[in-house]
Amino acid sequence: MKKTFACSVICQNGIIGGGICIEDTAITYKTNKLTVDRKYRNLVLPMDKISELSWNQIIFPVATFRMRSGETYEFLIFNKNRFDQCYNEVKQS
Repeated sequence: MKKTFACSVICQNGIIGGGICIEDTAITYKTNKLTVDRKYRNLVLPMDKISELSWNQIIFPVATFRMRSGETYEFLIFNKNRFDQCYNEVKQS
């Protein structure tokens, strides 16, 4: 399964628009912004290294991925219900 969603990553430089893709083996965030740290231009979060996904609601839903290494990544995801459904389907398979 491969599903793509519009989103923005929240990082120290602010909020950067892009897209997040759920695949069988990883969550991938991509942006074409050249002013962003290379780390965020093509950020791959392997499914087996994600320890938790939690949600907060500010104005838009904010997804926080906690990695087994201790790192956290926050994204504004504009279709939370569909994203959550697809993510859970992949995690359960």
